[in-house]
Amino acid sequence: MTKILGFFWFKVLLYLFLIVYGIITVIPFLWAFSASFKPLSEIINGEFNFIPKHFTLDNYKQIFIQEPLFWRWLFNSLIIGISVTIFNLLFNSMAGYALGRLHFQGKQFWFFLILAVLVVPAQITLIPTFLILKTIGWLNSYPGMIVPTMVNATFIFMMRQFFVNFPRELEEAGQLDGLNTWGVFWYIVLPLAKPALAAQAIFVFMGSWNNFLLPVVILFDPEMFTLPLGLNSFKGQYVSYWNYIMAASMVFTLPGLAIYTFFNRYLIQGITFTGVNK
Repeated sequence: MTKILGFFWFKVLLYLFLIVYGIITVIPFLWAFSASFKPLSEIINGEFNFIPKHFTLDNYKQIFIQEPLFWRWLFNSLIIGISVTIFNLLFNSMAGYALGRLHFQGKQFWFFLILAVLVVPAQITLIPTFLILKTIGWLNSYPGMIVPTMVNATFIFMMRQFFVNFPRELEEAGQLDGLNTWGVFWYIVLPLAKPALAAQAIFVFMGSWNNFLLPVVILFDPEMFTLPLGLNSFKGQYVSYWNYIMAASMVFTLPGLAIYTFFNRYLIQGITFTGVNK
């Protein structure tokens, strides 16, 4: 009886902690949403209120109508984010399948090399990346933003762990039907890897969508800016237009929320690295 009561109170305390943590987490988002409907003077006066005293849609009119480059920034972010996600899904899955299921010379070397890449901070590779892109003429371009990020060692390792547990009987059945290695991968393995692919798609797209470091280094033409870099242009030397930043930030969060909502049912399955679709 004592153990049951102890477990009950543990669950109560756990849920209370999670509720408080959830409230603390969502408060900044709610304030930003509220601030997107406030004039600048109301935001910078120091008062902390969730309901705007002077409700206005001028902030959204500014970014959608009067800011000529906002739609271009949104387009750039979508093109780069979608392209990076598609390339990562393909190449990371191919590499993970090769490391997890195939046998070839140097397999262990390449696996440990990928593990070594995981411990290298991205900031260290920033200068070499800039110099390479400058040499081949890819600064301030879509290829310069897409190619350096279209493969990710973390998700190669993730896909490798997924495919290690993949049922070999399914591959053998495909081989009996006359499929080669590529056919088995494309028609059997990849469709059953939807949970892992969905989890990877969420993380890769959000990483590309929120990426600020690489764009600020290689993009210098305002027409090529992504949304994070474009939002930064609302901050001046003497004044920052937080009302426009908040409104643009709300628009900025919508694709991420849509991606998460669409792939949410696959997310938990994907990060458990099981090899069988449910």
